[in-house]
Amino acid sequence: MIDAEQMTAVLAALPDPAFLISRSGRYVAIYGGQDERYYHDGSSLVGQYISDIIKPDKAAWFIATIERALASKVLLIEEYELSNKDVNGLPDEGPSEPIWFEGRIKALDFKIDNEDVVLWVASNISQRHELETRLRAQSDTDQLTGLFNRRRLKRELSYHFNAFRRHGYAVSLLMFDLDHLKLLNDTCGHHAGDSAIRKIAQICTETLRQTDITCRFGGDEFVVVLPHLTLEHATVTAERLRTSVEQALLNNHQLHTQENMPVSISISIGVTQISPQDKSYEQALQRADSALYQAKRGGRNKVVTA
Repeated sequence: MIDAEQMTAVLAALPDPAFLISRSGRYVAIYGGQDERYYHDGSSLVGQYISDIIKPDKAAWFIATIERALASKVLLIEEYELSNKDVNGLPDEGPSEPIWFEGRIKALDFKIDNEDVVLWVASNISQRHELETRLRAQSDTDQLTGLFNRRRLKRELSYHFNAFRRHGYAVSLLMFDLDHLKLLNDTCGHHAGDSAIRKIAQICTETLRQTDITCRFGGDEFVVVLPHLTLEHATVTAERLRTSVEQALLNNHQLHTQENMPVSISISIGVTQISPQDKSYEQALQRADSALYQAKRGGRNKVVTA
């Protein structure tokens, strides 16, 4: 049988720190955390309260998590971040990158100083989190343009449609594609078509708001989600985008035939706003697609609303 002294040695050797924390947020004891690559000595925390160390908003999250663990009696697994901005007394000009942890929190079946306690094991997962973030970004990004792809668009449309239903704020959509792309590809080569698509992506980034979500829908087709913009204001945005593309691509020396004749490239845009009658975001997207088709039939290089 292992004795108390040996058990203490085992706990001290744990690579990740294990905290005994009371219901009120007092650090009762700390074991382990011996991996100096990821952790500092936390022995000075014993006897202090989370609210003494952590700023109010984050401290409230820790206390609420402890309460959930005590109430449920099941193991909780939570991912969270901590940075210098969360800790009292640290300068804001410290490291800007947060440290990510996986916390495993379990209520214990005894009290210390007449208070319920939990065991909170904190594992530094910053490297894993960075890799997961990078992989998510790659899965959401269109290779040619660097914009969001169709997979990400579906998530954004679902989120903003649900937000519209709950909160009622305006959400408008633009759908557009290049005019005469086939002519450009046939006369100048597909590299010129790719160049035009990349140029349009750049113009979108420069012209639209940071809060707008621009996605390459497929081929030369793009969709832009415009949160908090009514149809009227979205139409103004669409016209500004159309003009910017027309001017930029007119002066692009790559868009000429072998006989040095310019190839006229522009975009046609369909605009709509999510309405209370829409049962899904697909209905709004179909309206924008219909408006785009009307712009094509009407002579191209136009903005049509629906």
